[in-house]
Amino acid sequence: MHGSANLNVMIKAARKAGRSLVKDFREVENLQVSMKGAGDFVSRADIAAERIIKEELTSARPNYGWLGEEGGGEDGKDPTRRWIVDPLDGTTNFLHGLPHWAVSIALEHKGEIVSAVIFDPAKDELFWAEKGAGAWMNERRLRVSGRRRMIEALFATGLPFGGRSDLPETLQDLARLLPACSGVRRWGAAALDLAWVAAGRYDGFWERRLNAWDLAAGILIVREAGGLVEPIDPGGNILEDGEVICANPQIFDQFARIIRNQ
Repeated sequence: MHGSANLNVMIKAARKAGRSLVKDFREVENLQVSMKGAGDFVSRADIAAERIIKEELTSARPNYGWLGEEGGGEDGKDPTRRWIVDPLDGTTNFLHGLPHWAVSIALEHKGEIVSAVIFDPAKDELFWAEKGAGAWMNERRLRVSGRRRMIEALFATGLPFGGRSDLPETLQDLARLLPACSGVRRWGAAALDLAWVAAGRYDGFWERRLNAWDLAAGILIVREAGGLVEPIDPGGNILEDGEVICANPQIFDQFARIIRNQ
C-alpha cells in the first residue's frame, strides 16, 4: 500500500478505532446507549472511537482543523486543511448486532477532499483513495460497474425514519425508480453505500439529509473509481446540502433524470 504520509496516518487511525469498535461490537448487548434524537443513537463505543481517531490525527498533524460527528468542529492553525470524521457510520446497525458499519475519515484541502479512508472492520475491507491516484480496497484497484441498462442496475439509498419530513420525497423517488431497475437496497451506512458503488457492487446511490462526515470520504473514493458524483440539486453543494447522487458513467444520466424527476 503506497500512499502519502497523510493517508498512512488516516489508515492507522481507522484501523485502531476499528479494533476498539470490534471489541465493543462483541458485547453489543452490554453497551450503554444514550438517545440523541429519533432514530439517532450514540453509544459509548462511538465516542471512544472518535477520541482514538482524534488523538491519532491531531498527534500527527496538530495544525489541521477538525469536523467530527460527536465532537463538532474546530478550526486549526492551518486554515486550508481539515479532517472530516465519522467514527461509526451505521450506528443503528452496530447497536442491533448487524455487522455492517464503518469508520470514515477524509482530509479536506482548500475546500476539496484529497484523501479518503472508509474501513469496514467486520469484513476487514479498507477502502481508500487519494486525488489523482485511483481508489482501492485493501490491495485491489477499484472500478465502478460497467452496466449500461437501467433494468439490470442495482441501487442503494437510505430510507427516512422516525417521522422525518423527507419520507414522501423518498417514496416518490422509489415509485419512479423501482419499475426501471433490478432493485434498491437499504443497508443503513451511507459511507459503505458509496464505497460499494466504487467497488461495482452497486451501480448507483442517492440520499438526502446526510451530513458532511457521512459523505466526504465516499465522494472521493467513487470519483477515483471512475464514478460520477453530483448534488441532487444541480446547483447545490454536496457537503453543505447533504444530498448526493452517484453512479457509473453509463447510467448516471438516466438515473439522475429519474431521481431529479426531469
